[in-house]
Amino acid sequence: MKYKDYYAALGVPRDADAEQIKKAYRKLARQHHPDVSKAPDAEARFKEAGEAYATLKDPEKRAAYDQLGRRPAGEEFAPPPQWRHDFGADGQGFEGVDLADLLAAMGRGQRSAREPVPVRGRDYETSIRITLEDAHRGASVNLNLADDEGERALEVTIPPGVTEGQKLRLRGKGGKGSNGGTDGDIYLHITLAAHQVFRPDHHDLYFDLALTPWEAALGADVEVPTLDGPVLLTVPPGTHSGRKLRLRGRGLTDGRSGRGDLYAAVRIDVPAHLTERERELFGELAKTSHFNPREPAGREKSHGKTAV
Repeated sequence: MKYKDYYAALGVPRDADAEQIKKAYRKLARQHHPDVSKAPDAEARFKEAGEAYATLKDPEKRAAYDQLGRRPAGEEFAPPPQWRHDFGADGQGFEGVDLADLLAAMGRGQRSAREPVPVRGRDYETSIRITLEDAHRGASVNLNLADDEGERALEVTIPPGVTEGQKLRLRGKGGKGSNGGTDGDIYLHITLAAHQVFRPDHHDLYFDLALTPWEAALGADVEVPTLDGPVLLTVPPGTHSGRKLRLRGRGLTDGRSGRGDLYAAVRIDVPAHLTERERELFGELAKTSHFNPREPAGREKSHGKTAV
């Protein structure tokens, strides 16, 4: 059995009173709640704090825990003889048992030496790659999982609105519990396959929009793609390269009846080959236009002197 330092998990001294323990737990629970914190270890820290509080808030469980003494976290150890009397027939009775499960069992009354301790099933983590369309609309995918019982196939429902790096919890789909213990969970890490057109940023989408010089200068209505089909985008006159034009609510669904936005990143393109007439028109424009994109706005002309 591996030792867990519950006092260190809550950041309180070993002689902390019940109020100090409760206050420390509430602070950590707010800080690391998965719905609040985006830190990669938030869920693990939240679970660790809850496990520590469940033991230390109960006087009987805390007294039993204190009997273990102070040890380095993660160190393998054998519980004292009284624990063997209460929860197992011999030293082998604790093999594979988690300290938290054993302490939780104390709240259900003491067990005879012949009654086995419930052991929760093992949790598993795996990754799955889905398309941007599946993330937007949701999908059912087949997942092959290799665990202690061999390889098995699961049909998993991906809800609409998942994003890159999100972790889904499949309750009760992990390893089988023993001696009446609950089944473990599967934690599914979501990755998004690269898309030919769109680049996701959480629930927003970006794509490159090529415009002709006259469309950018004069403005135009151009057809652009979305995940739900093409729509018309109004390009305002004087649009410059690098500008981002936003289409509200045309991004990915967020799973809560809302959607992100779609951004068109403007890139002005020119024809590689000109007809004779096109060359004449561009030549006329070059002669008549006073526009100089290399001249910073507001700089006075140098009147024959070289600008430094």
